[in-house]
Amino acid sequence: MLPLKIKFKHMKIAIFGQYYQSNTEEIVEKVLQLLLHNKVEVIIEKAFCQNITSLLKKNCVTYTNHEELENNIDALISIGGDGTILRAVTYVRNKKIPIVGINAGRLGFLATVQIKNIEQLVIKILAKEYTISKRSLLSLTCSPRNPDLVDLNFALNEITVSRKDTTSMITIETYLNGEYLTSYWADGLIISTPTGSTGYSLSCGGPVLIPDVSSLVITPIAPHNLNARPLVIPDNTEIELKVSGREEQYLVSLDSRITSVTNDTLLKIKKTPFEINMIEFAEEGFLKTIRKKLLWGEDRRN
Repeated sequence: MLPLKIKFKHMKIAIFGQYYQSNTEEIVEKVLQLLLHNKVEVIIEKAFCQNITSLLKKNCVTYTNHEELENNIDALISIGGDGTILRAVTYVRNKKIPIVGINAGRLGFLATVQIKNIEQLVIKILAKEYTISKRSLLSLTCSPRNPDLVDLNFALNEITVSRKDTTSMITIETYLNGEYLTSYWADGLIISTPTGSTGYSLSCGGPVLIPDVSSLVITPIAPHNLNARPLVIPDNTEIELKVSGREEQYLVSLDSRITSVTNDTLLKIKKTPFEINMIEFAEEGFLKTIRKKLLWGEDRRN
């Protein structure tokens, strides 16, 4: 049963999603019903829309890229998991459109809205009863130029270099603001934002950072020297990496996007001039999420 219709000012909401879970269709149906019931203008990413069987989608328009996502959109609802939000960010970029994630699977650090809370929290989006958590991103430039790292050259979670086609470690010569730091001999190196500190970096022994901390984390992946520890640095630091190894190429990944880069390419990493606005509710804040996700305060012995 739909809730009573509430009077909101005219709003435009974008929807983005990926079909990884069997309950995705059910979530989409519920969200569309709530939005259209309250006279919201809905715009859906075209590839996602083509997989939706709901007849409600006939009342929606579609978008296919960053340019077609208008600046006047009030919010973007991501349906999936944390990886879906990382893809949604490539559409939003510098447009300051607030993003909220509805989780179709396990609890995520970014997609925190659970299925049971959809109705309550969608109404809060329409009433704008939420706070904005500003998330910093990293940009990457390389010399010589790599065509795969020109348009989508930014990451919300992390930028990672890692070995390719070999079991041998690579050497990552690292500079901070032009000053030599060290040469990591490892399987790879992760440069993480506070948002990404709960992802790949955490699994490699990196620290958890609160999202609004003005810091970055450098985390080696399986370093040969065991005294090579994760390092927290100010987020206004420009990082330069020069990678060499037995193979002619190594891998560079920006969140879920990956490409090959030739040895001795100079990588420059720094914070982007724009931020991503994540919608947060008091019921689903970062501290509550991290307690639930990492089981803090729970004693399994009892």
